[in-house]
Amino acid sequence: MGKVLNFGELLLRISPDVEGAWLKENNLPFYVGGAEANVAAALALWGVPSAYLSAVPDNFLSRQVVTYLDQLNIDTSPMQYLGERIGLYYLANGKDLKNSGVIYDRNYSSFSTLKTGVIDWDAVFEGISWFHFSAICPALNTDVAAVCEEALKAASERNIRISLDLNYRSKLWKYGKDPIEVMPLLAPYCDLIMGNIWAAENMLGIPVPEGLVEADLKENYLEQATITSKAIIAVFPKCTAVANTFRFDFKTGVKYYSTLFTDNELFTSKEYRAEKIGGKIGSGDCYMAGLIYGFYHQLPPAEILGFATRAAFAKLFTTTDFNTTKIEDIQQVVQPYETTF
Repeated sequence: MGKVLNFGELLLRISPDVEGAWLKENNLPFYVGGAEANVAAALALWGVPSAYLSAVPDNFLSRQVVTYLDQLNIDTSPMQYLGERIGLYYLANGKDLKNSGVIYDRNYSSFSTLKTGVIDWDAVFEGISWFHFSAICPALNTDVAAVCEEALKAASERNIRISLDLNYRSKLWKYGKDPIEVMPLLAPYCDLIMGNIWAAENMLGIPVPEGLVEADLKENYLEQATITSKAIIAVFPKCTAVANTFRFDFKTGVKYYSTLFTDNELFTSKEYRAEKIGGKIGSGDCYMAGLIYGFYHQLPPAEILGFATRAAFAKLFTTTDFNTTKIEDIQQVVQPYETTF
């Protein structure tokens, strides 16, 4: 097997405390992240050959960040050096990326200025057997969406397996296109699609019935996961596996479970509940990495799902964007939170 190439925008997260103490302390935490970089870091930590493709300016700050990625055993040779800046986002400690408090500062970043014809896909895909991207990339602008399609065509021509995370960010998609106009053009190339039933509705047009959330019944969510997964595979027949996560608020923490539909069968994970967590950033990316890890090693579907779910839940107890929990430690972290529901 070759390397897993993760394609997306490298971001720096700036996380002021909600009380504003950083103003007096002159101390503002920075974290290296970005959805696809988070996946790359988790895979590298777990021993999967991992590469990362993004675009950053050619300056000392970028070199420091890239060196940091190198130290995590991520192959950064595909990186593109162009443009003027690295994208940023601001999020107070403990807040979720879907929270309205997130502030993006990524306009005119190097990655957002990418255009078709710039990246040498022959060189980039040398030694690659898996290509991963997320819906955050085409959410930036028309040009980056076109680059995504260019990458998908090039990967498909080389029989490279392709995975897609249906990350939905309401504060993106501000260039006159709705996700439903773009994502159905990219999904046909994908072998594995991960997200949740609501993202599939927003991005792929797979309807979710009214009243599902109000009823808030697990059996209804699982039934809808089957319906959504079958619909995705029917519309996009190259796709052979669909994963859906279910993460809900639980007291001051979360409850979490997920499903994997493949070979016309729905697999359901155990459910985990925690009243207090460290942070939600990167949990979904860790789940995606868990899926890739399992399929990369050709594990049975139930094992793939179990590992991905445990890895994602364990990530909730860390504050960095990148996963830092090794495979051998994941079960120990999540065991106290396993339920019988």
